[in-house]
Amino acid sequence: MPQLYAFVLAAIVVALLAVALYRTSRVKTKADYLVAGRSLPAIVLVLTLLTSWIGAGSLFAGAENAYKNGFAALWQPAGGWLGLLLIYFIAPRARKFAQFTLPDMLEARYNQTARVLGTLAILFAYVGITSYQFKGGGDVLHLIFPSTVTPEFGTYLIATFVIVTTAMAGMSSVAYMDVAIGSLVTVICIVAAPMLFFKAGGWAGLHSALPAEYFQALGNYRLDSHGVRQSAGMGVLRALEFMVPVLLLMLGNQVMYQKFFSAKSEKDARNSVVGWILGTILLETLIVAIAVFGRALYPTGEVALHPREIIPYTARHGLPAIMGALLLGAVFAKVISTASNYLFSPATNLVNDVFVRYIAPGASNKRVLIVSRLAVVLLGCWALYQAIYAESILKKMLWAYTIYSAALTPVVLAAFFSRRVTAWGAVSAIGAGTAVTMLWDVPAVKAIFPPILAERDAIFPALFLAVAAMIVVSFFTPKPAPEQLAKFSD
Repeated sequence: MPQLYAFVLAAIVVALLAVALYRTSRVKTKADYLVAGRSLPAIVLVLTLLTSWIGAGSLFAGAENAYKNGFAALWQPAGGWLGLLLIYFIAPRARKFAQFTLPDMLEARYNQTARVLGTLAILFAYVGITSYQFKGGGDVLHLIFPSTVTPEFGTYLIATFVIVTTAMAGMSSVAYMDVAIGSLVTVICIVAAPMLFFKAGGWAGLHSALPAEYFQALGNYRLDSHGVRQSAGMGVLRALEFMVPVLLLMLGNQVMYQKFFSAKSEKDARNSVVGWILGTILLETLIVAIAVFGRALYPTGEVALHPREIIPYTARHGLPAIMGALLLGAVFAKVISTASNYLFSPATNLVNDVFVRYIAPGASNKRVLIVSRLAVVLLGCWALYQAIYAESILKKMLWAYTIYSAALTPVVLAAFFSRRVTAWGAVSAIGAGTAVTMLWDVPAVKAIFPPILAERDAIFPALFLAVAAMIVVSFFTPKPAPEQLAKFSD
């Protein structure tokens, strides 16, 4: 059995490394490295968008949510589904703009200060997202080889592989690795979900094994042994705390915009969103379902102490050997892909928005490529440090999503849909969203607020203050110049 898992993982590693080596030979310029030479067709965009979006956040944090809350956990990916409907209209505008990073866009629409603050927010958020990909990958290796690979050692192994392959070929490597990974994961989940459903006894078996609120959208009330009404299930406010950060991250996601910047044309960018919508709804629903089926099969034991591991644990113990190995391999590959995407993205910010913009504007392509690869390594080490000390993938995910959602998404949407938001309105929004998220969990700050507010996640306070700052400051500062608005209109 261990030999089978080792063979599957080795095959995936060799295949991904071969793709990275081949694409490295094609990288000659800054544009080749950062946006794949703006050559990606719609089918490649669909698979790379799908694969970069669904990673450890879905396979571990989303699965942990499903283990604890049942099908109500679909509120978390539903935020992304709603965001995709708006992105259909944004995608061609983003490709028309055709720069390298999101801060490029912030400077063109607002000013240099917005660019710098946006870069800082992206660094904090995306390195945080990369860190829990590393941690999730370490968990997978530990589950496969429990006697030889500790979760910490597995985290180091995953981090090393991701850093090396990402540094080699940049966006070109990331996008074409995603094609293979996205295809593999989708097929395996489609096959594995019904197998686990019937193993759990179908709907009758699930209903007998799981609490009633696992099958409700938001939960309800029930009486405890003393006749007191107790809330059962997630509840409206908690559902929104899961949904809104995901929705806003989706709408402002730099990884997504970089993929659109890499498209062959505006038409390819828009068409790719249709496939992305269908693939995301299918795959994330299957992931939640597999986690719920796993909860019915394994309600106690080791996995109950670490519910984030329910999908790889179920693959290891609840499926026939070959299917279990393939599902574990798919999870492993998915974590690698998402880690590569979210590691590469902030590295492009350091290179394009700091090095090329302020330090060496006339740097040659060769020098830019060297610095780009060094940036990947440095940020990868920072993400690895966070991964070793992060306790909860779900908590880390929500923190990273919140800092990005509150700080950047409002000003990104305003760039495309508002003609009145000003440069200093955007700067104040980025600053307020970042500051509130960073400070919200500090005990001294929490002590200021009443318990009913202090116990909530940071998303709504951070988002409210960011949007309020953007509106108020924009009202008192001069309107944007027509040339700033022209690049973002149809």
